Amino acid sequence: MAKVEKISIALTPEMAASVRQAVADGDYASSSEVMREALRDWQARRSLRVQAIDELRRQWDAGLASGPAVDGEEAFSRIEAALAARTGGRTAAR
Repeated sequence: MAKVEKISIALTPEMAASVRQAVADGDYASSSEVMREALRDWQARRSLRVQAIDELRRQWDAGLASGPAVDGEEAFSRIEAALAARTGGRTAAR
């Protein structure tokens, strides 16, 4: 096992009871094991959250770099005009 450092934490009575129950049920060998798993899960969720925020920032920056916003009607008009130019004016009506 890796080197460990002992720390003290404060839990609500309900949380402490849940930890003790998990050990009593045999799901974990000790309360330390419960806390280590909880911390691993927390670290994984935190990492995923950081990745999601980074992705959102990339998408935000890409959106800003793509130019000014265009409302829906104008966007559809542009798409229809481009499609009409490609198909010689044969487009389906909206």
